[in-house]
Amino acid sequence: MGKDKDVRISKWYFGGLASAGAACVTHPLDLLKVQMQTQKGKNISMLKLTGIVLKNQGVMGLYNGISASLLRQLTYSTARFGIYEVAKQSLAPKDGSPVPFYMSALLAGLGGFAGGFVGNPADLVNVRMQNDVKLPPEQRRNYKNAIHGLYRVATQEGVLRLWAGASMTCSRAALMTIGQLSFYDLIKSLLTTTPYFGDNVATHVTSSLLAGAIATTMTQPVDVLKTRAMNAKPGEIKGILSLIMNTGKEGPLAFFKGYIPAFVRLAPHTILTFVFLEQLRMNFGTIKVQSTE
Repeated sequence: MGKDKDVRISKWYFGGLASAGAACVTHPLDLLKVQMQTQKGKNISMLKLTGIVLKNQGVMGLYNGISASLLRQLTYSTARFGIYEVAKQSLAPKDGSPVPFYMSALLAGLGGFAGGFVGNPADLVNVRMQNDVKLPPEQRRNYKNAIHGLYRVATQEGVLRLWAGASMTCSRAALMTIGQLSFYDLIKSLLTTTPYFGDNVATHVTSSLLAGAIATTMTQPVDVLKTRAMNAKPGEIKGILSLIMNTGKEGPLAFFKGYIPAFVRLAPHTILTFVFLEQLRMNFGTIKVQSTE
């Protein structure tokens, strides 16, 4: 005789809320990563860069662009998590077993691509606001907040400029979402089949840390190109190919500039996102009754 078992599943908007919460904690690391990626020729260490920001701007300097960062998470992450969760739940087998990994990766890629497109305007303003600190005062864009930044770009450079670097943003978002979401689900399901792991915080942290490492490695080259494309002045970059060639002239490691701060930022961001997401799911998720034979 079958016995019913209650399982809580995520609501479509939980991913955006969890990501926004994580961004509040990790924003200073993201700011340092952007500044390291936009260095040309000279390489200042992360520690030295932190000192420069604190000296010139104070502690709040590390939170430059936080409004754009939150807007980005509430657009980009809500879209990618929402599409992934809804599609995964609707395609899940009736017996409660997870969708196959290839399908999970495909759904994550599609969700990430859509999320990248939706979040590109906020991402562009986010990159510019974070990089403003290290520019000479006369060259700074001085956006007051994310909405002011979007308005200034649209009125001064044209609405289409809000999607500058969108091809790279979407590519990066697709790879990032595969690395984070589908690998997280895969690692979590593998861990929970062993007697050592259950559906608890320790499992969520372990799975998300490994997923964060995979996601950083997959996305770093695209991330460097995306940051440079977004931060360029109109007409400075002729096309993606010339951007790749120019970056390549600095050596193959130029594509992995800022890898350590990217991982140092992405690892806690990924961990916090999934810990917050799992807590939202376990406490406020939709109850789905599964029949266990």
